[in-house]
Amino acid sequence: MNEEKNFSHWTLEKDPNNFVWLNLNVQESSANVLSADVLSEFHKIVESLHLDHPKGLVIYSGKENGFIMGADIKGFIGMADENKAYELIRQGQQVLESFVSLSCPKIAVINGFALGGGLELAMACDYRIGIDSNKPILGLPEVKLGLHPGFGGTVRTIEICGVRPAMKLMLTGKSITLKKAYQIGLIDKISNSEDWQNHAKSIIKTKPKKKMAPLIERILNLKPLRGFIAKTLNAQVASKANKNHYPAPFSMIDLWLKHGANPKTAYQAEARSMAKLICSNTGRNLVRLFFLQNKMKSQFKKIEANINNVHVIGAGVMGGDIASWCALKGLNVTLQDRSLEDIAPAIKRCKILFEKRIKDEEKRKNALSRLQVDVNGDGIAKADLIIEAIFENIKAKKDLYNKIENKMKPSAILATNTSSILLEDLRSDLAKPEKFIGIHFFNPVSQLPLVEIIKCDDTDQSAIDVGLEFVKIVAKSPLLCKSSEGFVVNRLLGPYMAEAMHLAREGVGLTDIDNAAVNFGMPMGPVELVDTVGIDVALNVSKVLGKAYNRTVPDELAQMVESKKLGKKSGEGFYKWVSGKAIKPEPASPDLISDDIEDRLILPMVNEAIKCLNDGIVSDGDMLDIGVIFGTGFAPFRGGPIQYAKDRGVKNVISSLDSLAQKYGDRFKPSSAWSNIS
Repeated sequence: MNEEKNFSHWTLEKDPNNFVWLNLNVQESSANVLSADVLSEFHKIVESLHLDHPKGLVIYSGKENGFIMGADIKGFIGMADENKAYELIRQGQQVLESFVSLSCPKIAVINGFALGGGLELAMACDYRIGIDSNKPILGLPEVKLGLHPGFGGTVRTIEICGVRPAMKLMLTGKSITLKKAYQIGLIDKISNSEDWQNHAKSIIKTKPKKKMAPLIERILNLKPLRGFIAKTLNAQVASKANKNHYPAPFSMIDLWLKHGANPKTAYQAEARSMAKLICSNTGRNLVRLFFLQNKMKSQFKKIEANINNVHVIGAGVMGGDIASWCALKGLNVTLQDRSLEDIAPAIKRCKILFEKRIKDEEKRKNALSRLQVDVNGDGIAKADLIIEAIFENIKAKKDLYNKIENKMKPSAILATNTSSILLEDLRSDLAKPEKFIGIHFFNPVSQLPLVEIIKCDDTDQSAIDVGLEFVKIVAKSPLLCKSSEGFVVNRLLGPYMAEAMHLAREGVGLTDIDNAAVNFGMPMGPVELVDTVGIDVALNVSKVLGKAYNRTVPDELAQMVESKKLGKKSGEGFYKWVSGKAIKPEPASPDLISDDIEDRLILPMVNEAIKCLNDGIVSDGDMLDIGVIFGTGFAPFRGGPIQYAKDRGVKNVISSLDSLAQKYGDRFKPSSAWSNIS
């Protein structure tokens, strides 16, 4: 007869062989996470097992969706005391150290996602069995949160896999498949849902030799060689991340360089390093961003909207790429434009996208078959959602709506991909204006995660639900916005790009302007951004925003459009473009560059953000922050424009804007809405 003990989250069962089967099923949670309560119970169980002396221990999950998703990091949000953070991390490490010291064989059975702290717990076991899956389910993604493993992962990964596989796993934060994990020694056996218990029993009885890093990897871990490897690793990371902006990967390398995964010193060093990262602005902001992503996704709950067929009108860069993305994500799509010749470039781009994203030839053919050329607009009648993506002209858009509205089925929703025009101006002649929404993608569609869902005060909730459900289907992140010129993202980008034009007129080099923004943490500078978006698009948006917010439209844009210098798509804009890359002149000497360029570029965007929030364009500052990060690439480690202002100090932001206004003009005048921010 089996002996069973129940805890809140764990169930312990001892069989006649004195094998302990420990099941984790975290209550009131869809997935297993290592919260303080879960770890506290685990610690009590481990202490009791030290007295009971079982012959073997198997940890497995009671959740169908996986083993353990990771540690619960909510308790670290906003933490500023490094010593307190260190104590909490060490407590977790010590629980695992006590677990490791159990004399019996310990096995983790991984039936799905084992991430972060979940994988660290699995690595604390002597053996790991994976339940067969082709998905990438094992990973240490902490680096994406500005952190690194803190439950001994920086030590045990190297001990088990070796320096190179371990560093790749930790520095990239990417998950790997069971097959790959088996190849690098992270998994001992791949089993299935029927046989894993027998395999676990066999391992307990036979006690096979535990996995350890191959000889070459152990040699590379020797102190004389670590410096050479660390230098290479640092160079690789530096090519992708600025150490001042994202210190976590460099900290991991430094930990290994100094301690070589030596348990005597490395665990405490890991805890100290982790505590420092958690309490840094970068760590706090990236952890906050993680939770804001979940908040954004929560908008998808309890939505009932049936979307199978999408009709896109306008096969330009945006419309064509939206159609391709929809087909890639499983929707049936019809793409309409004036002629086959107008649609052909979009189909060509679609094929390139699918070749990159879909490796299986049969699946690629199926995806391509879901995108149909439709010059006559026959797909309108059966479409659940019609997306208009023609050029930015109010009359042209309204004329189009007049032609197609009667062809739509009663339940269909009409949406526009306009980047800046008021919905009220577009929907005025519609029979059902309350069913009209904005669904604004960003270029390039395949790379930028944000989609703005635009509504008016009287927009029907069912129409908004269709927009949200559509965004969910195509795996994007929705930002619900009130209709206003430029919405959120383009409204904030306007003064950012306009200031770049001011700087250029003053003689500041274009490369120096872009470098200042990149040094702040932007993915690209404003000049390169204008070229990438398209000079013609930037001109149209500038006209709309200029009229709405009393801004000057840069003369350069109209002159360049007249000369057909449209940026990247035409091969020349502010820069010349070769093979998709901007050819930039050499930057000026740093001592010749004004030290206020960064503030001149960034603070107008931050100032506009507070105005946008005050105008009620988005629901709260959190949503504005994550929307701007996803839509503009605003430096994620800065936390978004509102959080950046708080971290910098609102008083400092206001005084800096005042100084810039006195020096360069009223466009820098701080908004009165700053008084609402604490």
